[in-house]
This record gives sequence, C-alpha cells and structure tokens, in this order.
Amino acid sequence: MAGRKRSIRFKIFAVLLAPVTALAVIWALTAAITLTSGREYLRVGRVYEHIVLPSRAVLTELQHERLMSVTYLGGSSSFHADLDAQQKRTDEIAAGLAGHAVAGREAAPPALWDRVQELLRQLDRLDSLRSQVENREIGRLDALTQYSEIAEVGWQVYDRMMIAPDLDLIGQTRAVVMVGRAREIVSQQSALLAGTLGTGRMSEREQEVFVEMAAKRSMLYSLGFTDLEGSMRDPYVKLNGSAAYLDFVKLEGAVRDKIRPEAALPPEAGRWQATAEALSITLDKLGGQASVEIGNRMQPAVMTVLIRLGVLAVVGLIALVVTLLVSVRFGRRISAELGALQNAAVDLSDRRLPDIVRRLSRGDDVDVRAETPPVEVPGNTAEVATVTNAFTSVQATAVQAAVGQAQLRQGVNKVFLNLARRNQSLLHRQLGILDGLERQTEDPNLLEQLFGLDHLTTRMRRHAEGLIILSGAVPGRGWREPVALFDVVRASVEEVEDYLRVDVNVPHHAKLVGPAVTDAIHLIAELVENATIFSPPHTRVSVHGDLAARGFVLEIEDRGLGLNSEEMAAINARLADPPEFDLADSDRLGLFVVGRLAKRHDITVNLRPSPYGGTAAIVLIPAELVVMPDPAEIAAAERLVPAQPTEAPVLSPVSGRHGAGPKPTAETNLPRRVRQANMAPQLREEQGKPDLYSSFQAGWRRAEDDKA
Repeated sequence: MAGRKRSIRFKIFAVLLAPVTALAVIWALTAAITLTSGREYLRVGRVYEHIVLPSRAVLTELQHERLMSVTYLGGSSSFHADLDAQQKRTDEIAAGLAGHAVAGREAAPPALWDRVQELLRQLDRLDSLRSQVENREIGRLDALTQYSEIAEVGWQVYDRMMIAPDLDLIGQTRAVVMVGRAREIVSQQSALLAGTLGTGRMSEREQEVFVEMAAKRSMLYSLGFTDLEGSMRDPYVKLNGSAAYLDFVKLEGAVRDKIRPEAALPPEAGRWQATAEALSITLDKLGGQASVEIGNRMQPAVMTVLIRLGVLAVVGLIALVVTLLVSVRFGRRISAELGALQNAAVDLSDRRLPDIVRRLSRGDDVDVRAETPPVEVPGNTAEVATVTNAFTSVQATAVQAAVGQAQLRQGVNKVFLNLARRNQSLLHRQLGILDGLERQTEDPNLLEQLFGLDHLTTRMRRHAEGLIILSGAVPGRGWREPVALFDVVRASVEEVEDYLRVDVNVPHHAKLVGPAVTDAIHLIAELVENATIFSPPHTRVSVHGDLAARGFVLEIEDRGLGLNSEEMAAINARLADPPEFDLADSDRLGLFVVGRLAKRHDITVNLRPSPYGGTAAIVLIPAELVVMPDPAEIAAAERLVPAQPTEAPVLSPVSGRHGAGPKPTAETNLPRRVRQANMAPQLREEQGKPDLYSSFQAGWRRAEDDKA
C-alpha cells in the first residue's frame, strides 16, 4: 500500500526540522547538565553544612568519651564526674546532628542519608554501653571496640559523600578522609594505652590489637598522603618532618616492639598521651584547613558553572532563534521554487499535454517550439535551476514524442484504411462475381461450394471493415431506412463461421435506424463469434432480444469456461471506455472494434457471468436508435413468422437469394430465382451492386440440410 503523500513544503520543513530539533535538544541537554552541575555544587554545600560538619563534631566528642571511658575502666577510682560531663556533651552534639540531618535530607544522596540514619541509631546504643562502663560490667578492650564500631559508622558517612562533581575535588576529599581515619586510629591507640596505664600491663590480646592498630594507621596515613596534591599536600609534608610526628612514630614503634604479653609497659608509654594529643591536635587542625580549602575550591567552581549556564542559555537561545529564522526563510524560498516547478509539471501533465494529444487526435498541426516555452521558476538555487532546465528539455521531448506518436498513429491508420478500402473493394467485386455464378449454375454441389465461398468472403469483408473502424473511419456501406432487428441479428450470425450452433430468439417488429445497421451487425457478429470460439463445439450459443425501458436489449450467452472476475472487470472497463488502439495488443482486435462501435452509437456492452458457467454479453441499444412499427405491421409479422426460437439460422424472407424449400438435389430442378425478390425492401441494393447478405445463401442451405 502506498504511503501518505506529503507536500513539498512539508518535506522541506521536515528536513529542516531535524537539525533544528537536534540543535534544540543539544542545547537543552547541555543547559540541563550545566544546571545539574550547578545544583550539585549547591547541594554539596548544604550537605557539608548540615551533615559533614555535625558528623565531624559527633566523632570528635565520641573519641573523647571513648578515651575517658577506657581510662575509667583501667583505673580503680570510682569517680567519673568528668566522664559524665563528656557524655552530656556527646549527647548534645548528637542531638544537633539529628536536627541538621532533617534540614539536609533533600540534598543528601540516598546512600549518605542511610549512613546518617545508621549513625543516629548507633548513638542510641550509648546509654547501654555507658551503663556497663559505669558499673564496670565490660572490659577495656570490649568497650574500646564498641565505641570504635559506632565511630566507624560515622566515618562511613564520609565514604558515602560526594563532595563535588569535580573528580579532582572528590579525590582530594577522599585523601583527607583517609588521613582523618588515620587520626581515628591514633585516638583508638591512645584509649587502649590509657586503659593499661592504671595497671602498667597490657594483655596479649590488647598487644595484638595495638600492633594491628599501628599497622592500619600507617597504611591509611600513607594512602591518604600519597593521594594529596598541590596545596593540599604541602601542610602534610611539613607535618611529616615535624618533631611531633617523628616523636609519635618513634614512640609508637617503641611501644609496639618492646611490650610483651603480661609484661610491664615500656617507660616510653608514659609519654604517649602527650605525644598523641599533640599529633591529634595537629591532624585536626590540618583536616580543618583541608576542609576549608575544599570549600574554597568549590566556590569558584560553582560560580564558573553558573556563569557558564547563563552564557550557554543566552548563546544557545540566540543560535536557536537564528537557526529557526534562517531555516524558515530558506524553507519558504526553496518551497516556492519547487512549488513553481511542480505547478509547471502539473500544468504540462494535466492540461497542456492532454490538450496537445487531443488536438493531434483530431488531426490538427502542433508547433512544438510554440507549445514548449521555457519553464521559468523564480529564485537562484542552482539545483532547482538545473532541474528547471532539465524539465524544459523534458517537456519539449514529451511534446515532440506525442507529435511523433500521433503522426505514427495517423500513418498506421492511413495504412489500415488504405488496405481495408482496397480489400473491401476487392471483396465487393468478389461477392458480385459469386452472385453471378450462383445465379448461373444449376449444379447443386457446385452451388453449395459457391455458397461456402460466399460465406467466407462475407467474413473477410467484416475483418476488412474492422480495420476501417480501428483507423477511425466509417465503413462505406449503409442504409437510409430502418431494418428489423431480427434481420440485423440474423445477418450478424451469418457472418460467424460456426453459425449453426447459434439459436436466435428476437422479436420481428422492432427495427433499427438505418445509419446504425452496419455497425450493429459488425458489433453483434464480433460478440457472437467470441461466444462460439470460447465455448465447447457441442454446446449452443443463444441470442435473446426484447424491448426494455431504455431501448432494446440483446443477450448473447455461451456455455464455455467463462472469465475470472479480474479479467471480466478489465474487459468491461475497455468496452465502456475504449482506449487508443495498441499495435502490440493485436490479439484483442475484436474488443477494440466492439468498443469503438458501441461508443460511436452510445450502445452499452457489458459482460457478466452466465448461469450456465459461461459468459453473457448484454447489449443495450438506446431508444433513440430503435423504431417501433404500427400495431398492424406487428400483427402481420407475427402471422408470417413463428414465435419459437430457431436452432440455427433457417430460411426466412430476409434474403431472396435463398429458396424456402429443402436443399435441391441432382434429381430436382433448381428454382429460377429473381434477385432480391423476397428481400426486405430496406436491405435491397441497387442494380449492379453486390448483395450485402450474399453470404446468407450457404448458411440457409446448410441449415435446411441439417433439418431435412
């Protein structure tokens, strides 16, 4: 199925719409990405304010509480006022984190929000842990472990945080977090040693944990320091060379290497708290500076994104508007040019060329140069100008081809007409000779052969007239007076080779006007011949006729194989509107002839399936061509001719050249005939001219023989 047709303007705008839409989409996507980046920076600022800073404060207070709790468990004193005060501070900071988390809920990523909620749930465990510490129901190492687990959840908040869309800032932030985790290990080490100072000894498990802490701290600090770059790295380079860091590393190694299970702590352990506290303070200070620097780096990035967004929005909008204006203007211009070219093509195909063909069909002379003026299309598009020039050449070629075809068709028609006229003249002369021989001979066998030759010549004359009709001319023979339709049908049947198979049942009183007789005989003969050719030889072909409201109807019905619906529809279309004769389609000359004759007299010919399986041809002769005689003439015709149908064309008063009795034999005397004595007056010919129905003789004679 063909797709829906679109106009040139629509297709041009469709072509232009694609790049314009792509530009608009790209601009929208770029603006959206830039806007998203700006919103991401702003969101990170809210996360830093409402989650990062409060979480850091909670971790700091939690580290202090852990140190004081493990120290309390390592001593023998029951005084814990300082520990109570620290616990209150931790609760206050935790409550602040809960309030800030609500404010930063929309800005926090889902993973970060889940970690914050988990941290708040872990902080709720502090009451139970504190109770165990105050009642000394938990060991130092277990207390240290539980406090560290809560702190670990806080550090996981940092792990889930994307501080900025900038990958460099993300890397630096993770490096600072790892250094902060190293500082957490230092706090754990301090708590562990603080708990053992009271007894001066460290259990084997505590020693293993301390060794693991030392290794973990060294690894985290090394990884974080390695990832730091530029100004973020410089402060930690100075720290690595400072006396505080070097003293701590030396003290950590001495404690790690010199203690033994269940042995006394080395003397250096007494300096641990002061050394670790100094390092912790330095690390906290550097961590705060790093956070500030990260925030400072984010501000220019935010401004850059916002400026970029503004510029992109303005420039993109301007580009989009300009593109639309240029596209619309270009589209209108090219559409106008192509529309003008289209109008010229439509004018040529729908008006000028058909008019030229009609004029050529009438035989008018056509000036090709005058009929093919150059096509002018306003505009300066090179491709359209090239197509316009090509179209100008094409229209000249098309008109020249039409003229050539018309001249060729006229030449072929002249050849047809010339040959047909010559054949017609020769056949008339031959019919005259045969008529003379038939009247002169009394030998029945020879007379039978002459009748057969007479019939064959009549059919040859019909084929010659077919060529005349195809050439557009009119056969020369005709009548001035009306002829009975019964006689017309009988004359038509007699021009068919296998006429003995045809049954005729047509009333005798209706007549056909004289000018239409010749063409009607030819038309009916072609249809009857088709019926006999395309049906089995043992079947009958019937011709029925009767008056109708719109004229006289003849029905020619065979009992052959019939036609399929597609072929029948195609034939009916050609009969209703006969096309120009195609020399390549010579197998269907009869259809062209029938169509031409029917159109000439407004006769309607239509094929339809027959109830017997064959095909029925319905011929409607318009009322203007039918003449009804007086009632007296009708009564006389009914008395003279029986109403029953005949099985074959039998003898009737139509042709005076046939006797009314059986076929003469050698023993009987041939009747002396008077030429045209019994012929209908309107069918008689002038003296000396050949009889139109001379071919009836052989037919009548053979029919009588069959009946006898």
